Amino acid sequence: MPNLSIRSAAALFCATLFLAACSRPAPTEEPVRSVKLVTVSLGNMGSSAEFAGEVRARVESRLGFRVAGKLVRRQAEPGQRVRAGDVLAQLDPQDYQLAADAARAQVNAAATNRDLAAADFKRFKDLREQNFISSAELDRRETSLKAAQAQLEQAQAQLAGQGNQTAYTRLLADVSGVVTAVEAEVGQVVAAGTPVLRIAQDGARDVVFAVPEDKVLQIKTGSSVEVRGWSGGAAIKGVIREVAAMADPVTRTFGVKVAIDARSAPPLGSTVSVLPQAFARNGAPVIKLPTSAFRQDGQTSAVWVLDSASMTVRLQPVQIATADGNEVVVAAGLQPGMQVVVAGVHVLSPGQKVTVYKEKQAVAPVVIGPVATQTVASPASAPAAPSAATAASAAK
Repeated sequence: MPNLSIRSAAALFCATLFLAACSRPAPTEEPVRSVKLVTVSLGNMGSSAEFAGEVRARVESRLGFRVAGKLVRRQAEPGQRVRAGDVLAQLDPQDYQLAADAARAQVNAAATNRDLAAADFKRFKDLREQNFISSAELDRRETSLKAAQAQLEQAQAQLAGQGNQTAYTRLLADVSGVVTAVEAEVGQVVAAGTPVLRIAQDGARDVVFAVPEDKVLQIKTGSSVEVRGWSGGAAIKGVIREVAAMADPVTRTFGVKVAIDARSAPPLGSTVSVLPQAFARNGAPVIKLPTSAFRQDGQTSAVWVLDSASMTVRLQPVQIATADGNEVVVAAGLQPGMQVVVAGVHVLSPGQKVTVYKEKQAVAPVVIGPVATQTVASPASAPAAPSAATAASAAK
């Protein structure tokens, strides 16, 4: 019987161990995370829509030769100021000079034929007056004279045209302005009309910028614009004078031109900031949150809102309107007074318990002074031993 009791106890113990091993482990509780909060409130817009623009001349000409040839000299350089009539570039004029010489020889030959025909006509006219020839013969001589005169005029016109061709080998500035680009170099063979230089004419200046499709309808011709240089300086007032009728096929944006005063305009090619008054939103009450508070869930933006009663968070979808500096403007989904998580949004889950993070205050360091070598409580020093003379006198 004792052995049976021991065996029963051992079996019961093994069964208990087996059941304990097969049971499911207890679920681990989610950690309580510490989060930073911000209370939703209405604020004012601190900026308006701003675009990057470029300063350009209102009229920019691409100059090219009116004849073909090899470029042998280029006097103009990018950024150089030129005046009307200045020589900008030169083609090889040898072939055109030879053609002009040939045309001049043709003029001389035609003039000789005309003079000969004129002498014949005069001689035959005298003979007709004496009735030595018929009227038909005189008419033939007169016709020959007219043909020779026409040939002379044709040769003279060809010489003038060939002279123009020779002059066209020099590229002259037709207006005063600034050379903004060079599109051909010395040694290059260019065709007639090929752009060689680009000149920004003196006079009115424009600021050119692009706006997206959803904002172009707000831009109206004649509305005011504020232009600011990226390097600083006073703001320049401008007026929108042209809005593109169709979008750019690549960027799908619409070009806008702003007229500004040439006397106060920045240098050509400068990059400026353009602030159209049509997009001015300064002072408008809006709800703004830091960018760290938002979580992207597919195509929907959301924030974590704290339930202060249960100290849990829930996901709140929101609608984003625009950006204001480094903050995001919320159009819908939030109400003033809500508490929104602004840090650690990617590690939270719906219904998770959280605690409010508190900044740790720095403790002032304790300065330890030097250790005193003797304090007031230190015992007095022992009296000195009596000298030998004092002891002898005392013995006497």
